[in-house]
Amino acid sequence: MVLELNRSCVTTFMILGLSDHPKMQILLFILFLCVYIVALIGNLAILAAILSCRKLHRPMYFFLFHLAVVDIICTSTIIPKMLANIATFSKDISYSGCIIQLYSFSWCLGAEMVLFTVMAYDRYVAICHPLNYTTIMNKKICLALSTLVIFIAVTNSWVHTGLIMKLNFCGPNGVNHFFCEIPPLLALSCSPVKINESCLFAADIFLAMGDFLLTCLSYCLIVRAILKIKTSEGKKKAFSTCSSHLIVVTLFYSPVIYIYIRPASSYSFERDKVVAALYTLVTPALNPIIYTLRNKDVKAAFKKVFFTT
Repeated sequence: MVLELNRSCVTTFMILGLSDHPKMQILLFILFLCVYIVALIGNLAILAAILSCRKLHRPMYFFLFHLAVVDIICTSTIIPKMLANIATFSKDISYSGCIIQLYSFSWCLGAEMVLFTVMAYDRYVAICHPLNYTTIMNKKICLALSTLVIFIAVTNSWVHTGLIMKLNFCGPNGVNHFFCEIPPLLALSCSPVKINESCLFAADIFLAMGDFLLTCLSYCLIVRAILKIKTSEGKKKAFSTCSSHLIVVTLFYSPVIYIYIRPASSYSFERDKVVAALYTLVTPALNPIIYTLRNKDVKAAFKKVFFTT
């Protein structure tokens, strides 16, 4: 990517963060450090378990592997820079650094949305068409779905990052957020942002809301299949798994749709920063817990990898 620095008179942005209060800064440093450690260790553990255990070389875990990689990239794109700024009492980020952070995060956001839909579809096939599961979710289909995830994520990030790079930033340079996200950057631009807002709205409708509806549809069909299970224990187990997945999906999609569907003039950054933390920080830390907590195969793989001598 060629960074067109000469298009803007702003060469450095100031990340204002969540709070300027010294005591709050210490608490935020500890909180975000803990979130990063949990997300990093949890997702790395998933990667290690899936790579080392042949029993987990199945479609469901193939996509869970992708999700873990995306979550590691997402948190590593945002949190280390945030922690460094708090520790050094600095708020600076270069224009190029801001663009790279924006591109990486946009890629992760697009990839995660499509992955949730693909994983919901995989569960739908497994529960509603168990006899045809291996035929439907064969290696070629899994690779095709993986390619689709990457293609959509790259396209989404290139479009939005490219449009941001065409804007001029004349000052002020204070990004009212804890990382370089699209809405606060649009608010700083001294160029017209109508095209950016239109593309954000379109992406929110077709990518965020579209994927959310498809994910919900998959789980509705799964629930209908679960209701046909004769044993109450089987129903309870299936509902427990689906409900936990839906909680994570809702926690992710709801704030994304809320943040990106509005024009720049209606942003309320003090509130939006807290909302954004749900899909940038909370979800990547929760995913390893939710998707492995009730999974006997993954827990067995963890024991094999980390507790055998």
